[in-house]
Amino acid sequence: MARSLVDLLTAHASQQPDRTAYRYLVTGDCGGEIQNISYGRLAGRSRAIAAWLQERGLAGSRAMLLYPPGLEFICGYLGCLSAGVVAVPGVPPQGRSQNHRALTRMKRVIADADAKVILGGREVIAALGAMAEHLPELAEITCVATEDIPDEAAGSWREPDLTADSVAFLQYTSGSTSAPRGVMVTHGNLLDNERVITERMGHSPDMIAEYDHELFVSWLPVYHDMGLIGPVLNTVYLGATATLFSPLHFLQQPGRWLTALSRYRPHTSGGPNFAYELCLKHAAPDLIDGLDLSRWKVAFNGAEPVRAATLRRFSETFGTAGFRREALYPCYGLAEATLMVTGSSVEAPPTLIEAAATGPHAGAADAAAVSSGRPGPGMTVVIADPERQEELPEGEAGEIWVGGASVAKGYWRNTLATRETFRATLKGREGRFLRTGDLGFLRDGELFVTGRLKDLIVIDGRNHYPQDLELSAEMSHWALRPGCTAAFSVDSGVEGERPVIVAETAPEVAGESEKINDLIRSAIGEAHGLSLHDIVLVHPGTIPKTSSGKIQRRASRAAYLDGTLSVVDAPATS
Repeated sequence: MARSLVDLLTAHASQQPDRTAYRYLVTGDCGGEIQNISYGRLAGRSRAIAAWLQERGLAGSRAMLLYPPGLEFICGYLGCLSAGVVAVPGVPPQGRSQNHRALTRMKRVIADADAKVILGGREVIAALGAMAEHLPELAEITCVATEDIPDEAAGSWREPDLTADSVAFLQYTSGSTSAPRGVMVTHGNLLDNERVITERMGHSPDMIAEYDHELFVSWLPVYHDMGLIGPVLNTVYLGATATLFSPLHFLQQPGRWLTALSRYRPHTSGGPNFAYELCLKHAAPDLIDGLDLSRWKVAFNGAEPVRAATLRRFSETFGTAGFRREALYPCYGLAEATLMVTGSSVEAPPTLIEAAATGPHAGAADAAAVSSGRPGPGMTVVIADPERQEELPEGEAGEIWVGGASVAKGYWRNTLATRETFRATLKGREGRFLRTGDLGFLRDGELFVTGRLKDLIVIDGRNHYPQDLELSAEMSHWALRPGCTAAFSVDSGVEGERPVIVAETAPEVAGESEKINDLIRSAIGEAHGLSLHDIVLVHPGTIPKTSSGKIQRRASRAAYLDGTLSVVDAPATS
């Protein structure tokens, strides 16, 4: 029985050394340069990097991984696992606009993880050398471009002494509501969550054979849990093939994703809700006419609120290209549970609950609540009242608590936060639970996620989910970009806490701010009985989001209070 992904990589390299593990579309285009790596080559490169780490006595220490998109990251990551070194995926500073933010985060992660070595691509390592004055920490850290480690080094590799409880890597959270923390994911956690993904997404041996091992197409960032644990590691877990390309190439031309799906015809591919919206925005007839999406069996959608409107429009728009509504696959997960917690049913359309006839969005089909599916095998999901530590009855909203072997060990060097988040107990139930900080309810065994506990807006003693206010605002005018609105409250003085809406608008409606403001106010007033303190319309792409695409409401609130939002017109204050 495999003890780790290292064992599985060794087995695949022995049994099918020539099979392609990953292909990388260098330009993002199927017709451009393509790099391939076989299982034999992948195992060899991973062992060479592992041996280099072992020879320097780094087993058990932390290695920061700073790579541009590409295959070298995978070799570096699996090299760390093969050496018994704790991998710490990070984002390399790149581009003038990203430098300060990326540098600040990188410095904090290096310090928090106490990284002893930095592995990266040649260009990244050279760039770090030029940043010495901004990164004095590097003086104490060995930096190496892993391409420069010779293949021959693999000969001195020694199999690491790994147990299920050994930490495989630190996944630093993207920090939608708090400062990022390093989640300690063990080798046991990884294997269990790969088992969950495999079962929930229908990745059976028969399916893999039917698809000729073409399992994934992915542009998702590999330093983020959705892109790493899913497309990259589930591929090596199963000995299948994945096609990868850069997130930037997807953002530049979203049609590249659909073209790659049509060309390689994998079973599974997906991303956050905004990715599907981007495809809809660029769905020109000539693109759709050239696609065949009939083999796309699992189109997973997670990491941010899943919109019923997005699901409907995507299946309608791309149905002529063979896309089936049954392929839509909302799911839920988080880094603290390695990744996947719940997933929809393969071959069944998503479960929707219509908006209440008397509540907000009454009768609006696009305001339906979307199920994130059922817990994976061995996963326990309960809805709890966190104050009373009691399980709530079905249908009642509360905090989502999770139990199972996929739940991570805790936060790196943060005993207090680990105790608060990973050690919750529930009256009448044995064992400990992970407090997710997410709100939701269960119905017929399916999970419906409704928001974040810390984002809850309380006005005059009544609770309001920001997602509900954001949806009402977005539905009021076509120019408000789906998934690009932030709702939060501020202290208005005499009247106490009152809500604010910050929304991205399409550039073509410049000059219509007053009309849009009136529509938003009316929609919020009618649906929620709330009077808005302020509405701020901002330029596209400027609302703060996490690396996985989640709206950062607290960061949006801070920018609003600081006056640093990229405002289209002067805000309308009541």
